Amino acid sequence: MTPTRWVPLVSITAIALAIGWVTVDIVDGVTGRILGVPWLAAAGLWVLALAVLGWTLLSRGRLGDRPSRLPQAVPVEPQRPARASGERMPPLVAARTAALALAASRTGALIGGFYLGIALGLLPVVGTPTGSASVTAAAVCVLACAVLVAAALWLERLCRVHDDANE
Repeated sequence: MTPTRWVPLVSITAIALAIGWVTVDIVDGVTGRILGVPWLAAAGLWVLALAVLGWTLLSRGRLGDRPSRLPQAVPVEPQRPARASGERMPPLVAARTAALALAASRTGALIGGFYLGIALGLLPVVGTPTGSASVTAAAVCVLACAVLVAAALWLERLCRVHDDANE
């Protein structure tokens, strides 16, 4: 798996932006109403972004080059020692984490571009209460997606295998 480059993310965002903008025009033309953006969408995106950011922060010590600064875990059972919190992440979990980061960066770019298109499409009606609320909710969605993409790219960078790690 190759590292994520910025060109595919920008391309995904641009295509989704166009789709979001066209969606605003289609809804306005067919129904004659302003496309509403629910605040629940923003809340869900923030939950997703904070979950990926949390996983990144928790995995940082187990994936990065430097050992974790967390204290060592106390053994729970006397028969088998507990894993130390600074222990390296198992390779399968690291591969799944890298796949999560890859999917999260593309998902954040896609959804963020869509809501950015909606926000830009609704700018002419920002003077109305529904238009103002929808533009604000869409902007909060875009901000959550930006955090999601940043956390995913950071997590993906942590999952890279270094040449000296092959022991």
